[in-house]
Amino acid sequence: MKRAVVLLSGGLDSATVLAISRAEGFEAYALSFQYGQRHEREIAAAEKVAQSLGAREHRIAEIDLRIFGGSALTSGAAVPAHRSEGEMAKEIPITYVPARNTIFLSYALAWAEVLEAQDIFIGANAVDYSGYPDCRPQFIRAFELLANLATRAGVEGRLFTIHAPLIALSKAEIIRRGVSLGVNYSLTHSCYDPAPSGLACGICDSCRLRLKGFREAGFPDPIAYVQ
Repeated sequence: MKRAVVLLSGGLDSATVLAISRAEGFEAYALSFQYGQRHEREIAAAEKVAQSLGAREHRIAEIDLRIFGGSALTSGAAVPAHRSEGEMAKEIPITYVPARNTIFLSYALAWAEVLEAQDIFIGANAVDYSGYPDCRPQFIRAFELLANLATRAGVEGRLFTIHAPLIALSKAEIIRRGVSLGVNYSLTHSCYDPAPSGLACGICDSCRLRLKGFREAGFPDPIAYVQ
């Protein structure tokens, strides 16, 4: 089996991407990050998802993006709540973590080169998302070019492919795809600002997009919410 590194946050999108990589015949090496995020509950979710979907190995990289801050997810700034889709689309929100996907993909690239894997999967989505610049197709294409310029493998002709199979799908389409592949969404965690109990808040951008996706897909969301 061909090897692939799969970025796994523990959320809905990355769980679906892990299932897609397995369905496409890859031996999946899942990579998660404990980066100082306020929603560290996603790490426990990632571990459960990796096990349930048959990842060959799951590693958790520890880095601390709190030293830079600049995001509500890595600082004490308030997480936006109760926002409409129109409000989400107006500007890049404070939940954007500067350069996060660039950093995560760089780690994935390093591990892929060590594994002699040429494929990296990421759950980036440019449809039902919060407007992050590092979730756009242009970014994925640019990083793939960088990966093949900046590595020994690329220089020697063993080219990398960055797979972003969800990039043009709505959240409802992602959920339907995941359900068809047997993803257990009750194991996932998407909330930016969970309660001390671990329950999802139900009012942050991520929760609202998730709930909208399940509603439009015609399935009940299997996780519990504070409200």
